Amino acid sequence: MSTTSLDPAIAARLKRSADGLVPAIAQQYDTGEVLMLGWMDDEALHRTLTTGRCTYWSRSRREYWVKGDTSGHIQHVKSVALDCDADTLLVKVDQVGAACHTGARTCFDADVLLSDAE
Repeated sequence: MSTTSLDPAIAARLKRSADGLVPAIAQQYDTGEVLMLGWMDDEALHRTLTTGRCTYWSRSRREYWVKGDTSGHIQHVKSVALDCDADTLLVKVDQVGAACHTGARTCFDADVLLSDAE
């Protein structure tokens, strides 16, 4: 991971994991649908805040990836919020196409452990 231009006031507030990452939940801005979870370091957050596109840190590939650059399934950022503990980001997006790498709309459709829906 590289140096960053993230606003120092924002950087000072973040509580990161041991590897310098913060979980980022992507949520459809108008429906509230939870789409996916990705990871951001300071630079990924800076890019997300300044470009209007979600940038994540790939833990497996150890590189940045902009959601949709290869798939066309773009996340247009509408807002970014930090939770009360400053250890999780909520990124409200306008999702174009599937959010999950499997091609599903969300990453949370396939393996429901409990549901009160009939």
